Amino acid sequence: MNYKVGDKVVYPNHGVGIIEQISYGSLNGRTETYYMLRITSSSLKVMVPRSNAETVGLRPVIRNGEAEKVLGYIEKGKFNSHHDWKHRFKENCERMRTGSLIEVAAVLKSLVALSRTKPLSFREKKMLDRAKYLLVSELATARNTSTELVENMLVKSLAKAHLRMPAASELAKLGD
Repeated sequence: MNYKVGDKVVYPNHGVGIIEQISYGSLNGRTETYYMLRITSSSLKVMVPRSNAETVGLRPVIRNGEAEKVLGYIEKGKFNSHHDWKHRFKENCERMRTGSLIEVAAVLKSLVALSRTKPLSFREKKMLDRAKYLLVSELATARNTSTELVENMLVKSLAKAHLRMPAASELAKLGD
């Protein structure tokens, strides 16, 4: 995929970024095109070789129709969560790294469901918070709306699945 300056893209596990510059450089005697992007939330600057963009999972922000599918998945989608903490965490890490918003939604939904039955570990709390951030920021960008509005949509979608997002104070507790 060829991006241009100003395009909004998603860099897996970091969120929405904007292509600020396209530059050319030499690597191992080969001329390479680089996308210089700034992650919106952190102002982190990332340089991605165009030849490697697909491999690292760089992709355009989802469209509004896909946003509806993600919210629909949160409402009605099936998920399975491994009982063993190590396997579950590894599986969730792999899902987060795919960059797919449906996979991120699956992580969020399974961790929210798990939080109803037992306290989440510190790392799972952080992962839930990260999944929520990635979902909210990309859905807000896709729908051209505020993150507050998208957070409310997320809460309503979870409620339809008989789930409740743990309060920020619950996620902030560093008990484990």
